[in-house]
Amino acid sequence: MDTATPPLVVAITARALFHLEDSHGLFEAKGVKAYADYQRQREDDMLAPGIAFPLVRKLLALNAIAPGAAPRVEVILLSRNSADTGLRIFNSIQHHGLDIRRATFTSGAPVWPYIRPFGAQLFLSANPESVRRALEAGVAAATILPAPAPEATPEHPRRDQLRIAFDGDAVIFGDESERVSREHGVEAFGRHERERAHEVLSGGPFRGFLAALHDLQAAFPAGDDAPIRTALVTARSAPAHERVIRTLREWDVRLDEALFLGGREKGPFLEAFGADIFFDDSPHNIDSARRHVAAGHVPHGVANSEG
Repeated sequence: MDTATPPLVVAITARALFHLEDSHGLFEAKGVKAYADYQRQREDDMLAPGIAFPLVRKLLALNAIAPGAAPRVEVILLSRNSADTGLRIFNSIQHHGLDIRRATFTSGAPVWPYIRPFGAQLFLSANPESVRRALEAGVAAATILPAPAPEATPEHPRRDQLRIAFDGDAVIFGDESERVSREHGVEAFGRHERERAHEVLSGGPFRGFLAALHDLQAAFPAGDDAPIRTALVTARSAPAHERVIRTLREWDVRLDEALFLGGREKGPFLEAFGADIFFDDSPHNIDSARRHVAAGHVPHGVANSEG
C-alpha cells in the first residue's frame, strides 16, 4: 500500500462513542437548557465508553503499528451538542486516550451534511434519520443502538485484533437477489443464483467501505498475526455461494472468513468469530446479533422498504 493512500476515515456521533443516555433522556424530557446545565456541571466527570468505543479504540490503535509515518485511520466526531456542552465529550476523549482531533458541533442541527466534506467512508450514529441521509449521499452508514460498551472477552484468542463482519445482500452487494427471494421464494432464489453464478453481483452501500478496509489490511503483513480480520456472515448456502465468491474475486477484495449459514441465527456465529461490529440490513438479524456483539443496522434494500 502506497503511503500516499488516504487514510480510512470513520465518522461517529457522540451517542455511539460514549454512553450518554442519561443526559439524552434529560434533553428529551426537559429541553436544551436543562441539558446544557447538566453537561456544564459535569464537564469534569468522564463519560463511560459506549457501544462503539471498543471498535474506535482498535481502529485508532492501528496507527501505532502501521508502517510509515502517515496515519492509516482517522476518526471524526460529529455531535449535535454545542461547542460549550461538547466540552465534556472532548474531555472524555482525552481522558480515554483517543486520538480524535477533528469534530463538528452543530448545536442541534443535523450532522449528516458534514460527513462527505470530511471524506468519511463509514458513518455510525444512533440517529436513524442521519444514517438514512448518509446512505442517500453514498456513504456506508449504520444505526447503532446506544448501550454501554460490551465487556471484554479475554478468553478470545485474538481479542486485540480488529474484527469486522458483514452481511452480503443489501450490504456489501446490491439487493437484487434478495428481492427475488422475498418476491418468489427460496427455490426461485436458488435457481436465480445458479443461473447467474458467473455474473458479478452489483455493489451495495458498503462496497466502498469494504474496499477501503481491504486497502488498510494491505498495509500490514497477512497471516494469523494480522491486526485486522474480516468475515462475510450470510444467510446464503450452497449453491448460492458461488456467485458471492466469484464477485469478491472479480472485485479483488479480501474477506478472511466466509460463513454461509443457510438461515441459521447469526448471533452465536458472530460471537464465535469475535466481531467488534457486524453490519446487516435485516432488523431481525440485528436483533439476533445484538445479543452477542455490537451491531449496526443498515436501513437499505428490500428488507427496509416502506409497506
